[in-house]
Amino acid sequence: MTFSHQQSAHCESGVMSSLLTNAGFAISEPMVFGLSSALAFAYLPIIKLNGMPLIAYRMPPKHIINTLNKRLGLAIQTQRFSNAAAGQQALDQALAQQQAVGLQTSVFWLPYFPAEMRFHFNAHNLLVYGKAQDNYLISDPVFEDVVQCDAAALTKARFAKGALAPKGLMYTLGNTPAEPNWPRLIRQSIKATSRILDGLPLPWIGVRGILHLANKIARLDPAAVKYNRLYLTHIVRMQEEIGTGGAGFRFMYASFLQEAATKLHEPVLHQAANEMTQIGDGWRGFASQLVQYCKAKQADTDFAPLAASLRVLAQQERELMQQLASWSSSRY
Repeated sequence: MTFSHQQSAHCESGVMSSLLTNAGFAISEPMVFGLSSALAFAYLPIIKLNGMPLIAYRMPPKHIINTLNKRLGLAIQTQRFSNAAAGQQALDQALAQQQAVGLQTSVFWLPYFPAEMRFHFNAHNLLVYGKAQDNYLISDPVFEDVVQCDAAALTKARFAKGALAPKGLMYTLGNTPAEPNWPRLIRQSIKATSRILDGLPLPWIGVRGILHLANKIARLDPAAVKYNRLYLTHIVRMQEEIGTGGAGFRFMYASFLQEAATKLHEPVLHQAANEMTQIGDGWRGFASQLVQYCKAKQADTDFAPLAASLRVLAQQERELMQQLASWSSSRY
């Protein structure tokens, strides 16, 4: 089959953009991200990552796929398998029918990833578009060019154990969508995003979650120097190194708003895109502050400036989401 690879910022949004574009419905990665209302924030102390609370800047894995499926009427066909042999057989059958196949995999078992980039993360999405002898032809969104992976390694990646175990998950496109009602769809998506970030009465989600993290930082014990460095480093890692990161997702959403503004001829969205870009810059500046604290030879015991920066970001996101909620509600 003829397949055009595109490198993306994030695996799930990149796979959906590529899957739809190759099916004849050209759509950018930011538009996929925005239409699926994937922008978020969550501070989840009950979920640990290396002993530290999970901090997320987007909705959970599969949210983009499932939400876009519903909003665009894609009739995505998904399958999971009880054994690896059945999973490989189903993949081969789909490829024989000239279908591009999305897979959920573990990064750790994909041999084309450099060793230093492999870690146990079981929700990495990629597209398989063909097979050459025992090697699968793969469009992995995080790579500049297409890659290949032998059948044994790909099977191992598809059936990795642990948190978010993929269980051989594969998905194919059922329908190529007709031209949607863009004004309705964009407003619906923006309204949902504003509710996720500033409309849920949960202390760990959205703007409330950002403020909760600010309070946690402000209350750090100055005597616990080692823990403080680990905690602040963990925040940086979750923000800037895991997936696209907090600032990266803000920049992507800003691109969505810009594209939506052009499509709908809406100056309000142009302005919102600029404000979201500035918020992304703020998150990146906050990460730099954390790094400076962690690098300092003399441990700084005043965490108030860090908390203050985070509270400013929370307020900026709240004000922007309220503006977007008002716009989407009045025009919906």
